Amino acid sequence: MSLWARVNQLPQPILDQIRFIYGNNFPIEVRHYLADWIEDRLLNAPMYSNEQENNVYEQEAANFLNQLIMELERTAINLPENNLTIKIRLNESARNFRQLFSHNPAQLYQHLLNCLHRERQCVAYPEECVNVQDPEVTEVFNAVQQLQIMVRTNENDNRNLMKDYEHLLLEVHELQKNRAQLDTMENTEMRVHAHNQHAQHQKMVNDRLQLCTGKRLALVDGFRKTILITGEVQNKVLNKYLSQWKINQGFAGNGASTMSASNLDTIQAWCESLAEIIWSTKDQIRLAIKNKSKLHVEQEDVPDLLPQAMNDVTILLKTLITNTFIIEKQPPQVMKTNTRFAATVRLLVGNTLNIKMVNPQVKVSIISEAQAQQTQQTNKASEQSCGEIMNNIGNLEYNETTKQLSVSFRNMQLKKIKRAEKKGTECVMDEKFALLFQSSFAVGHGDLVFSVWTISLPVVVIVHGNQEPQSWATITWDNAFADMNRVPFQVPDKVCWNQLAEALNMKFRASTGRSLTAENMHFLCEKAFKTTLPFPVPNDLTIMWSQFCKEPIPDRSFTFWEWFYAAMKVTREHLRGPWMDGSIIGFIHKAKAEDYLLKCPRGTFLLRFSDSELGGITIAWVNEGNDGQPQILHIQPFTAKDFSTRSLSDRIRDFDDLFFLYPNKSKQEAFDRYTTPVGPPRNKNYIASEVRAVLMPGPNSNQMNSFPNTPSYNIQSPDASRDTPSSGYQNSTIMHL
Repeated sequence: MSLWARVNQLPQPILDQIRFIYGNNFPIEVRHYLADWIEDRLLNAPMYSNEQENNVYEQEAANFLNQLIMELERTAINLPENNLTIKIRLNESARNFRQLFSHNPAQLYQHLLNCLHRERQCVAYPEECVNVQDPEVTEVFNAVQQLQIMVRTNENDNRNLMKDYEHLLLEVHELQKNRAQLDTMENTEMRVHAHNQHAQHQKMVNDRLQLCTGKRLALVDGFRKTILITGEVQNKVLNKYLSQWKINQGFAGNGASTMSASNLDTIQAWCESLAEIIWSTKDQIRLAIKNKSKLHVEQEDVPDLLPQAMNDVTILLKTLITNTFIIEKQPPQVMKTNTRFAATVRLLVGNTLNIKMVNPQVKVSIISEAQAQQTQQTNKASEQSCGEIMNNIGNLEYNETTKQLSVSFRNMQLKKIKRAEKKGTECVMDEKFALLFQSSFAVGHGDLVFSVWTISLPVVVIVHGNQEPQSWATITWDNAFADMNRVPFQVPDKVCWNQLAEALNMKFRASTGRSLTAENMHFLCEKAFKTTLPFPVPNDLTIMWSQFCKEPIPDRSFTFWEWFYAAMKVTREHLRGPWMDGSIIGFIHKAKAEDYLLKCPRGTFLLRFSDSELGGITIAWVNEGNDGQPQILHIQPFTAKDFSTRSLSDRIRDFDDLFFLYPNKSKQEAFDRYTTPVGPPRNKNYIASEVRAVLMPGPNSNQMNSFPNTPSYNIQSPDASRDTPSSGYQNSTIMHL
């Protein structure tokens, strides 16, 4: 099936987007009737990325344009006679392409490549191409197209009004000349006749003046309607879609998959169209004011509304430009001093208003929360900073392929930071900063200069890796609960547990590759609240910031967040494969794990995160007690340090007492794909050896070591004092065999 056929199966809002990006200069009928021909030539077209290939690219574009025009004309001839309208449309498109792009065929060629790339994005990820369930998306596209029609209508009316005024001035000049001649006539009869003609001429001039005045008022009304509707559409684009995109950056910081480059590309297309509409309207108002002044057609009883219209459209332009200076790629939200980091800023209207021609300079500084609040309140970027950033100046540059004006800072480095005084229980990991990006540039003819700025998501600055867990608590809470229009960087102190649970699930999924189960989430809730709770958890259950990451878990030296973060970290770094397969339950109460296993045959085991060991995971399994009854044993928790010596899968393979992963999967089926294959000796002159894990029997166990005669090397894993086993095997020792 062709790409175009798949595109036409997409929801209507996405089809509206695709029609929109093709624009007025490439009718969608051309894409439809030449679908296969276009795709044969462009879907696998080579990419030209360096200057040496420019000549080849230009020649390829020129050949494509000539062939496209010929194919259009051929297709039009071969269409049935009952498709007369389409015949005319295709022939008209061929003529327009020849007129518009003969001097620059690469412009059309690259435009079509971009459009096809967008089509493929929409087909592959339709759910990411804006919210297709949102009817307002279609409304925005339709409104922008209607505004473009209104602008063209205003332009024609303005041009015609100018001609009418010029004709009127000629008539006024003729009237004044006739009036002068009338006073010199001596013949009474001729004077009366001339006087009557003059009166008729005067009436005609007055009527024409009234007609021009009516047209001028209608034109001004057209300007006002255009400005009004543009303001409404712009408000929706900026305050709904762009603001939501910015909020989604925070969710993405927690691991959400809601971010989409295609969303931002669509928003940019809207903003560029709005910029062109606003600038065209501004130009038309400027011309109308100039003509009115030059032609001296003021009437005292007719209000002059043009200055107010000019002021309104200028405000619209300022709002659009200042709000479309955005951070496309956020800096890291936990930032370590003297460590390189990157960020990218983008001006969504950079392809319009000649901004791309001047490559504006962008400067980056780091500011405190108080300075961020001051910047927002005054709407003016401050020169103050609370730190020193290296490589913090760059220039916005236009990319012809992506049609984006942006600058990527790839080698920034925070050298110094000045912190605020701490109050109460505050620590450096609670303190929020932000990067401030600012620039200044002239627009259009250089008569308007704009200073723009934007503030990053909050960042926490650390100097040592052990500060990461609490720092990520601050950032995770902020990303999850920041309000769209908040004062930087205020967040609620108490939130709904179910919302926090979703944020934790999102973060765990992004870090480890698999979501938490409903049972996992319920266990986390009881862990956080340190009590038994009903399943499912009530929606009105709330949790405090202090409960989340400040107050230690009872009988432990760490908080709920530190425990959760450690479990997530060890899973990401050492257990990702088995976790993604569902071989690790992880978040489950010890007692519930024992209940599950008591119903299973001997040798059945499961894996759960340790309650007492940060970043520890333990194996619980069914053994047979001295009385012949099932007995649940727990191996001391393994941590990242242990897995650096021997992986979890290798250890499970080593333990001959483990047969089935709960409920009934053989351990070979569950873990063999992750075990380390035995390799040949490094030197053929030596006998090969390997490291294996064995279980050491505890005081309540009736089992002997799987390798009773093997000498023990004192590499114990882990320390027996870290957890209290319920019975049986107290520790696991690594043996060299």
